[in-house]
Amino acid sequence: MTGQILTRRILSLFLLGLLAISSLYCQVSQKDKFIKVYLPNGKEITAELAVSPEARERGLMYREKIEPDQGMLFVFEEEDLYSFWMKNTLIPLDIIWLNSNLQIVHIEKNVPPCPRDPCPGYMPRSPALYVLELKAGQAEANNLKLYERISFVLPHGIKNK
Repeated sequence: MTGQILTRRILSLFLLGLLAISSLYCQVSQKDKFIKVYLPNGKEITAELAVSPEARERGLMYREKIEPDQGMLFVFEEEDLYSFWMKNTLIPLDIIWLNSNLQIVHIEKNVPPCPRDPCPGYMPRSPALYVLELKAGQAEANNLKLYERISFVLPHGIKNK
């Protein structure tokens, strides 16, 4: 009987440890939802991360405003030609595609919201690993140009090529 009680206590402690670790992981994930992105001119942007397929699909849909120092950084698993559209997006955006070297490979400026289907798609000419969405006008205000580098460090657990 004593052996069974000891086994149950060890199992309970193990499960409590797993619960604590998973809780800590969720807290870290929430904390790491935003990162600092640095434009070539040194301007700092607070970017919300869109890493999961669901977050990338939702993007900035239904947001009523975005500040000039805010954005969303989409992180993909591999470089490819990723198309973006503005369905259910309420605010105009600048969309900047970055390759694995964090160089700008394509810029779409002042992309308008899409009021009804079909919504046009916007796609780079070169493969990208990341896409940064900013408030419309920020690409021009910060004089962003092709092949300039944008800097950021992804949180632990999210690959950064």
